[in-house]
Amino acid sequence: MDEKKDLAYYSALPYEISIVHSPEGGYVGTIPDLPGCITQGDTQSEVLEMIEDAKVCWLEAALDLGQSIDEPDFDKYNGRLKLRIPKSLHKKLAEGAKREGVNLNQMVTYLISSGLNELLLKSDQTVD
Repeated sequence: MDEKKDLAYYSALPYEISIVHSPEGGYVGTIPDLPGCITQGDTQSEVLEMIEDAKVCWLEAALDLGQSIDEPDFDKYNGRLKLRIPKSLHKKLAEGAKREGVNLNQMVTYLISSGLNELLLKSDQTVD
């Protein structure tokens, strides 16, 4: 028998919360698994409190509209990424990591994260 997936069920799930500094000042909080679930505030702690209210409002609206709601699935993201890159790029990354005094994984993680954050900020700014 399927359990009824209601507001209480979805509210209790451990959704990932993202909080980033806003270029305009303050912070912006989102729940990536719930597209459009967003809030903002002056401090990170304020945003952390407010994102829970935003999550409940988002879930209520989705349930009222009969929309499907994604559940967090941490098992599908194990932190491993196998990637084939050109030897020349591998060399540049390794040399950069050595120069910065970090290992190659740390360097690649930093670069991906920096680029992704910049990309997400740009996409947020282009929304009309």
